[in-house]
Amino acid sequence: MREVFIDGVGMTKFGKHLDRSLTDLMVEAANRALKDSSTPEIEAIFIGAQNPEEFTGEANLATNVADKLGLAGIPAYRVETASSSGASVLEMAFYAVASGRYNRVLVVAGEKMCHLPTSKVTKILAEVIEEYERNSGASMVALAAMVTQSYAHYAGLSKDHLEKILCKIAIKNHRNGALNPYAQFQKEIDEETYFNSRFISYPLRLYDCAPITDGAAALVLTSSRTDVKISGIGHGTDTIAVRHRVHLHHFNAARIAAREAYKMANRSPEDIQFAELHDAFTCFEIIGAEDMGIFEEGKGWKMVEKGITEIDGDLPINPSGGLKSRGHPVGASGLAQAVEIVWQMRGAVSKERQVKRNDIALLHSIGGMSNNNVVAIFEKPGTPMGKGFFFDRKIEDASKHKKDPIRVGEFGILDAYTILNVPPEGFPSPLVLGLVSVPSGHRVLARALNPITFKVGERVFVSKEEDTFYFVRPSTLEKAMLTLRRNLRKLKLSLKWRLR
Repeated sequence: MREVFIDGVGMTKFGKHLDRSLTDLMVEAANRALKDSSTPEIEAIFIGAQNPEEFTGEANLATNVADKLGLAGIPAYRVETASSSGASVLEMAFYAVASGRYNRVLVVAGEKMCHLPTSKVTKILAEVIEEYERNSGASMVALAAMVTQSYAHYAGLSKDHLEKILCKIAIKNHRNGALNPYAQFQKEIDEETYFNSRFISYPLRLYDCAPITDGAAALVLTSSRTDVKISGIGHGTDTIAVRHRVHLHHFNAARIAAREAYKMANRSPEDIQFAELHDAFTCFEIIGAEDMGIFEEGKGWKMVEKGITEIDGDLPINPSGGLKSRGHPVGASGLAQAVEIVWQMRGAVSKERQVKRNDIALLHSIGGMSNNNVVAIFEKPGTPMGKGFFFDRKIEDASKHKKDPIRVGEFGILDAYTILNVPPEGFPSPLVLGLVSVPSGHRVLARALNPITFKVGERVFVSKEEDTFYFVRPSTLEKAMLTLRRNLRKLKLSLKWRLR
């Protein structure tokens, strides 16, 4: 394959653009990238967006953007992989240039969401969730909250300690966003502001969740040498159902993508000098860093405490402010990460936001509930090689996951749970959801019969009524009844064997 370089880049300001269409935003970002390029000549256009048909009613988006740019006649493509669409369209354009099919292409990604009510946006975003989990009341934030609980349990973090770590990440990214003129939120927050914000889905508060955003980003890829190249890119998927995964505390799809990106670039995690990670929820920044091999598994939170991830730290993460502060127009976020990396590498950001080392960077983008992920490695041509390819994160065979059990009426272990204070329409508030492992080897998503606080790792009793699983903390009487039923079953089996 040929080497692929980046020429011009451009981005709109992220935030509310109520009087503009998605196409208008994409055209603005594209024109900025073309103006920033060495030449305006383009051979093809690649467009990324998650769901413009439902968000704005705009279809045939690639043709529309090409027409509005005055480039009708050249090929135009659209790519969609949920919230990683911006990174995936970069990947597709990368291979189009690397293969020799095109020499110069324009890549544009965007989304427009702010004109819709929050409930409508939430409903559209939830369409990427597996059908049973969605119909059980799970939203993106509810699933993210359970993943956060599982990570805290794995890492040995107490409730208070976890909240302090999440608070530090939110404060850091808002501080970075305050320095970024393209960010939606350009205001710092403090601990008091964070802890006074309401829980959306325990343990995630308002400031743990990326906002609804409008925006677009663009760049030009070329086979001609420039000062920044994409040296590696990888893509991985996982089961659409969170309950069917081997582990909950990390993302297998991210690890698959990282392994492929490091291998193509002939790099290892120790080469990375700064990163833009997909922090749609604060804990995802830690999980992402661990999945990339940047930090030790289960210890990434320690790097947050030590200040390693700050702009002036040894390994800055999300100097842009991340999805949390820059904003998260879902289809655009992955490409916006790439634009930020290029600006950092070219020293085109303010002194206060400039990272100390900027020769090699990593992009990590999550699609859906981390089941369609992209990782890319950027570097300046001529950067000395390190030890070469190395990646030691364990990767599971996702094809061997177990489906839902047909019948359940037994004790299980609560792997994770959340108290969802803003449930989807039609569900009671608060709604308590849990992921429970049962003796058959399956994991089920169940609703709590009573809205009480649980503890990850405790034993609960799981039952099923029609198509819905329920879990409850067993009382002494329930335990006695279960023991009695088990003893009766054993007695029946014993009598049957003796009668033979």
